[in-house]
Amino acid sequence: MIVALAALLPAVYLVVRAGEAGADGVADVLTAGRTAQLLARTTVLAVAVTASAVAIAVPLAWLTVSTDLPGRRLWVVLTALPLAIPTYVGGFAFVAALGPRGLVQGWLEPLGVQRLPSLYGFIGAWLVLTLFTYPYVLLTTRAALRRLDPALQEASRTLGRSRWSTFLHVTLPQLRPAITAGSLLVALYTLSDFGAVSLLRFDSFTRVIFVQYRASLDRSAAAVLGLVLVCLTAVVLAAEHRTRGRASYHRLHAGGSRRAPVAPLGRWRWPAVAACAALLGVALVLPLGVIAYWLVRGVAAGEPVGLTANLAANSLTASALGAVTAVVAAWPVATLAARHPGRLSSLVERASFTGYALPGVVVALSLVFFGARIATPIYQTRTLLVFAYVVLFLPQAVGAIRSSLLQVNPSLEEASRLLGRSRPSTTRAVILPLVRPGVLAGLALVFLTCMKELPATLLLAPTGFDTLATRVWSATSEAFFGRAAAPALALVLLSALPMALLVIREADREPSPGHGPPPEPAATDETRAPPVLTPVA
Repeated sequence: MIVALAALLPAVYLVVRAGEAGADGVADVLTAGRTAQLLARTTVLAVAVTASAVAIAVPLAWLTVSTDLPGRRLWVVLTALPLAIPTYVGGFAFVAALGPRGLVQGWLEPLGVQRLPSLYGFIGAWLVLTLFTYPYVLLTTRAALRRLDPALQEASRTLGRSRWSTFLHVTLPQLRPAITAGSLLVALYTLSDFGAVSLLRFDSFTRVIFVQYRASLDRSAAAVLGLVLVCLTAVVLAAEHRTRGRASYHRLHAGGSRRAPVAPLGRWRWPAVAACAALLGVALVLPLGVIAYWLVRGVAAGEPVGLTANLAANSLTASALGAVTAVVAAWPVATLAARHPGRLSSLVERASFTGYALPGVVVALSLVFFGARIATPIYQTRTLLVFAYVVLFLPQAVGAIRSSLLQVNPSLEEASRLLGRSRPSTTRAVILPLVRPGVLAGLALVFLTCMKELPATLLLAPTGFDTLATRVWSATSEAFFGRAAAPALALVLLSALPMALLVIREADREPSPGHGPPPEPAATDETRAPPVLTPVA
């Protein structure tokens, strides 16, 4: 409950600010045609990005976990790395490379191509946000795939279902919690993103709210728009809750962690490799190549690289503190949602997601208000910055931990308690080892997002506390792209390193799969119902 109340602080600030406009002022903002247009544009963008991320991530997770894809472990690491690239860095890279006057345009001019199609607007924002958020769905889905009980798939095959039918009717329903958790993160990230939509000139709620805050001393109208965004978040959370269902998704028995045999791709092996390579070429190689290009140009022109050990140390320290604190705060919320479903747990979980859908600038300004008037001892300290990170990114840890808890059979906890262990001892000795992949995934996700967070760091960091993100933004805002290249590259590399280590570690811990697919079952009546997950009493 305390965690949920802390996450609601920005929304309370919005209510206070909006109340200053009076009933007439609020009505004027809500009934304006501009507000309806913003609502439609933002909703369409969130739906499009989420659907595209799922369409990319689910097949990719299956390829890298359940098939004999060549170089599978390498693809496991590489396909997760686009998450380490901030959207404002990725947006800048795409504009610099594929914009009307970008690098590719210069290369094509000798061939008679005078102008490339404009990348600005919805297309650019959709493309950039999809490419740099699909790993949210990929990581949660891949973790769930590794923990699936192969007995259900084998039973389906024995009953005559093909591999494709087994995937659709048995495997995919078991992955629903993980896909839903990742999709929710993508949707909320899209609603709250500021960097990509600003660089690509797409008017969403975040961009308009930021402009309203900076352009007017009266921030009441921006607060009303922020409340509309909170309502949109509530709709997304309600939709996610309805699709979640009440079925159990843990193993039907407490056997060992045996994995299903890998599925042979056959003639599709190399087309699958080509598809993975094409995705990484656009989502990873292109932005890194643009950053390297500007780094070389900046060094050649004598620009200071602007990279110091102090910047990297500040970024790492603040992000690590934010990640650890967020995971600790997320544990009781995820446990309540997974083990005690009901109205109270639903309200607590939804409240904890509020800050994630708000623009970082709104959360930061609300905490400036809170720190200056109420919590003065922590105002302009690193503590308030870490608190902002927790409010903003708590759902990432909650979603990862909750999906792992759902796959732990409650009978294991009950057996431990019957054998005399206390609840804390059961959590430490039984539950934590089983949900460790989810905890580590949540820790990595929060750390990465803290490293990339810009508005909250700009407004809440102590005086003189510069980070890689703030240095990149200050340089690019003044068009010193060569000066921004070195800290941008360091930001990407420092964010990518812990993710790569985490993914490699989890891949090394995977149980050995079988040496081939199960034998083809005899043909049976196709109308026979596939096996389903049965709730455990």
